[in-house]
Amino acid sequence: MPQNATESWEYTISIPNDPRAVTVCRRTLRLILTIHGLIRLTDVAELLAAELISNAVRHTKGPAALRLRWRDGVLRIGAWDGDPEPPEPVPAPALADLAESESGRGLTLVQACADVWGWHPLPREGGEGKYVWCDLGAA
Repeated sequence: MPQNATESWEYTISIPNDPRAVTVCRRTLRLILTIHGLIRLTDVAELLAAELISNAVRHTKGPAALRLRWRDGVLRIGAWDGDPEPPEPVPAPALADLAESESGRGLTLVQACADVWGWHPLPREGGEGKYVWCDLGAA
């Protein structure tokens, strides 16, 4: 493992409510993981970040933010948005109905690919909002 992969770090990327921001976040995440010697996490981390940021952009009207944190061998990927409503993954029986759909599977993918995920309300800049996060271990 490269030496810099053992050091803790954190990045926050503030984004506008624009679907193109998802691509910016994915590419930035890839660059960050590459420079920190964590390229092996990139594919799954990109998927997770894209799902979290896509939800933030698609389901809210204001700005959002992607937060990446590496600590103790765990990558935490989080997305902040201004909507205080909790995220709701699609129940497993309803997934069959989504087979032909192009949306609605995001948090189900996060549940399947991340080691753990969660959310909590988060006031930011005097407003309301939430922070949805997931962890991805280096193992």
